[in-house]
Amino acid sequence: MSGIVFEYPYIFLLLIPFFLCLKFCKSKGMALYFPNIVLLKRASKKSRFIINFLKILTIFTLITALASPIKEDEVIIKDDKGYEISLILDASGSMKEFNKFSIVKEIVDNFINEREHDKLALSIFADFAYVAVPLTYDKKSIKRLLKRIDVGIAGEQRTALYEALFLSSNLFKTSKSKEKIAILLTDGVDNTGTIPLDVAIKTAKKYGIKVYTIGVGNGRDFNPSVLKKIAASTGGEYFAASTVERLKEIYKSINQLEKSEIKADKYIKKSYYFQYALALSLLFLILYFYLANRE
Repeated sequence: MSGIVFEYPYIFLLLIPFFLCLKFCKSKGMALYFPNIVLLKRASKKSRFIINFLKILTIFTLITALASPIKEDEVIIKDDKGYEISLILDASGSMKEFNKFSIVKEIVDNFINEREHDKLALSIFADFAYVAVPLTYDKKSIKRLLKRIDVGIAGEQRTALYEALFLSSNLFKTSKSKEKIAILLTDGVDNTGTIPLDVAIKTAKKYGIKVYTIGVGNGRDFNPSVLKKIAASTGGEYFAASTVERLKEIYKSINQLEKSEIKADKYIKKSYYFQYALALSLLFLILYFYLANRE
C-alpha cells in the first residue's frame, strides 16, 4: 500500500499564474477618508489578510481536487512456484459437535497464511454446496469470509459432499496450473443424491485435480471407503483426524507439497479522495464570500 499520489500532478502548475496575479493584479476601488484612519487601516488589514488567506485556500484545495488525489493498493504476484488449491469444508449440523467447525476454521486460517504464493478458493457444503470464494490471490478476502461462515449457513440436516466436490472441480475449468489441489474435509456421508459419486470423481479427474480427503471424528461418523476412493482415484491421499493435534498435522503435511509454476496476476486498486478536497474548497469559498460581503 502506497501513500497519497496525484493522477494529474501537472495541474498544480496553475498555482503559478494564480500567485502572480495575486501579487501584481491589484483591484481598483474608491478611496474614502475617515477620522481615526490608523485604527481603520489596522482593522481593514486584519480582515483583508483573512479574506486573502481564504482565497488562497479555496484555489489551492480546488486545484488539489482537480489533480485527483488517490491511494493505490498495488498487488503484484510474481511468477512463482505454488498451487491452485480449493478448500472444501463441511458446514453441516454435525460439525457443531465438540466445536468442530470453529476448530477447523482456525486450522484452515493458519493453513491459508502459509500459502503465500498460491491461488486459493473456498467452498462450503451442507444441505447444498456453494462456492464462497473462487480461485484468487486475495487471501484477506478468504480469511475475512471464513470468519463469518458458521454451521447452518447452507442448512444443517444434510451433507452434499459429492455436489461440493463437483462444484469445486469446475473452478479449475480454465486453470493452466500444473498442480491443482482440492482439500475436502467432512465428518459425514453424502445423503442428498444431487450428484453421483462417480460423476464428482470424473469431473475432478477431468481437470487434473488431486483431491486430499480428510475425515473428522471417528470412523462411524463418515465413510472412510468413499473418502479413500476419491483420494485414490484422483492421485491424492486420505487422512483421518480424531483429535485437534492430528488435524493440525494433516494440514501441515499437505503444506509440504512440492510447488509448481503458476502464472501470476498484477492489478492496481485505486481509491479516490478528490471529493474531500472539493468539499473543503466549497467551504472556504462560502466563508470567503461571507467575510468579503461584510466589509
